[in-house]
Amino acid sequence: MTDTQQTDSTGKLTRRKAVAVGAGAVAAMGLGTGAAGALTTDRTPEGSTEPGGEACYKLTSETVEGPYYIDADKIRRDVTEDREGIPLALDLKVIDAETCRPIRNAAVDIWHCDAVGVYSGYEDMGNGGGGGPAPTEPPPTDAPTGTPTDAPTGPPPGGGHQEPTDDTRYLRGTWKTDKHGRVGFRTVFPGWYRGRCVHIHVKVHVDGTWTDAGYEGGHACHTGQFFFDEESVLASAELEPYASNAAERTTLDEDTIYDGSGTAGGLLKLTYRKTNIGKGVRGSITVGVDPEATNDGS
Repeated sequence: MTDTQQTDSTGKLTRRKAVAVGAGAVAAMGLGTGAAGALTTDRTPEGSTEPGGEACYKLTSETVEGPYYIDADKIRRDVTEDREGIPLALDLKVIDAETCRPIRNAAVDIWHCDAVGVYSGYEDMGNGGGGGPAPTEPPPTDAPTGTPTDAPTGPPPGGGHQEPTDDTRYLRGTWKTDKHGRVGFRTVFPGWYRGRCVHIHVKVHVDGTWTDAGYEGGHACHTGQFFFDEESVLASAELEPYASNAAERTTLDEDTIYDGSGTAGGLLKLTYRKTNIGKGVRGSITVGVDPEATNDGS
């Protein structure tokens, strides 16, 4: 596949919300022997079981798109480019939440910040949220006077979309699901920025067409985020370049987007060697969607 821009189109009316659900079997993506050690705590929600033996959960996990989405800009599975960080193999499975059947040939987008909280395409925004480094001066104590006349800067309230400020595209990619609904990405463990816990954004597009140029048409049936447990984040923070991230960190429990429902809310199942997380991490989850719905995260 070659680099492409995705063509937007309108979708059908929503008949039920898309859902994200517990992790399925880990695909053979390979991080080397370093990621084959001890497991983190496996938090699996209760749910029904489909005939094939894999759990099928119908639990809602839609989230906002956020300000830093760039539409299907890179058709690739390895999104790392030159970013330093702990290797992360992300294994996803996309299913129809009503039938539990895999959805093949869906286009899956992922995007996230680097180890120090910067998004490609928006490097001028600084460490996430358009905020840059923390202020060094104490806050003013006088009451404000006058009425501001300048237009506000930074992301609009509610995390509305921002136009890219540069041509960098690291830690972003789109790839298609196979006949089993599976897709894998190679990236690095994300860092953090003020106001958000560690996370990866995801979109699932269906009803489009794969061509030699990439993916065209269709609609987004799911917009969500994947999350990391605190144990893994604290372990990553001991290593560079994460240790150089001076931004105040929001914990998983403090985050305003994560709904606290475990894997049902996007919490990844993580596998790594607890004594050496720097060797690599494998994250997996099954995402259940309503292919007839339109959930673009707006």
